[in-house]
Amino acid sequence: MRQIRLLKTAALVGGAALAVTSEQAMAQSSITLYGVADVSVRYLTNSNAKNDSRLYMTNGAITNSRWGLRGSEDLGSGLKAIFDLESGINLQDGSASDSLRIFNRNAYVGLSSPYGTVTFGRQKTPLFDLLGDTYDPLTVGNYAENSWLPGALGAGLYADNAVKYTGTYKGLTLAAMYSFGTNSESTGEDGFSGQIPGHLGAGNMYGFTLSYVAGPLSVAAGVQQNSDNSNHKQTIFNANAVYAFSSTKVYVGYLHSKDDTGFVDSALAQQTLVPGVDIVKGSGRVDNGPFAGVTWQATPALTLTGAAYYDHMSNAAIGNGEVGSGYRYTFVALAEYALSKRTEVYGTVDFDKVSGAASVELPGRSNQTGVALGLRTIF
Repeated sequence: MRQIRLLKTAALVGGAALAVTSEQAMAQSSITLYGVADVSVRYLTNSNAKNDSRLYMTNGAITNSRWGLRGSEDLGSGLKAIFDLESGINLQDGSASDSLRIFNRNAYVGLSSPYGTVTFGRQKTPLFDLLGDTYDPLTVGNYAENSWLPGALGAGLYADNAVKYTGTYKGLTLAAMYSFGTNSESTGEDGFSGQIPGHLGAGNMYGFTLSYVAGPLSVAAGVQQNSDNSNHKQTIFNANAVYAFSSTKVYVGYLHSKDDTGFVDSALAQQTLVPGVDIVKGSGRVDNGPFAGVTWQATPALTLTGAAYYDHMSNAAIGNGEVGSGYRYTFVALAEYALSKRTEVYGTVDFDKVSGAASVELPGRSNQTGVALGLRTIF
């Protein structure tokens, strides 16, 4: 009987210890459900080849709706295991923003330590991190009419099959990425798929950025190179600065791209251009895109933003196998009013103008105006 009682006591103690251990393990781990629900009603002029206007509901002006799961586990000695799974949503109809991926915005796992963070999977490029977090006055706009410059010159701004390192030391942040194949969905002329047997460099990508914060001034620069599956390349350079004073931030930036892949021509053309006929690899398209902006915290609830984007292009596809030079510019005004810490209403006006080779980047006339009202809540 005594042995039975001892066994029962040992079992109870063991069970209690296991329960405590489980609770401690759970306390050292966390999983967070998060997201953004953002939708707008937008009026757009010259929206097709017939120059018809359009009134429609669409995703947010600045942020795309999304939901995600992120988590971490404390491994001790300052080391953590982390993951993030994030999926874009078209709030206007409930569809996924990428029909071929469940988690199109992030799908990675990694390790974080005092020496930096290393992650593996689909994730933002270092260039997108810079622009989206700090250096683009619109944090990379969400409408095609106000996000064309970083979207095209950043080759999509996301990379599949990527290894990424980010580390910060005394205000200096280094980010580096290598992708074995930047876009596993791609089978078209842009060809950013990679992972081709016998062609280790085909479809890959690498990028580096350095940023430094000194009081009110933030500066950054970087380079990114994308290769298609036939080893044509797009090379992007960026330089950025933000200065904050009182309730105002002033932004200046510059993107330069030399593209032999045909990606930029394909990404920007809204008029019909045929890959291999009108869009020719090896054409050496060059884009020079300065941009600037200002944000003003007018009241605790009201934020006003103005932004201007410009692109001068050469060797750009214009149809019939020909290339030429041209320009495009965009002006954007944005007003955001916070109803709470998580919810806001906003209004925006944007204007695009194209000339020369850039004429194929709008569907009809050489100008386009958009007006939108939206509602956003963050959870």
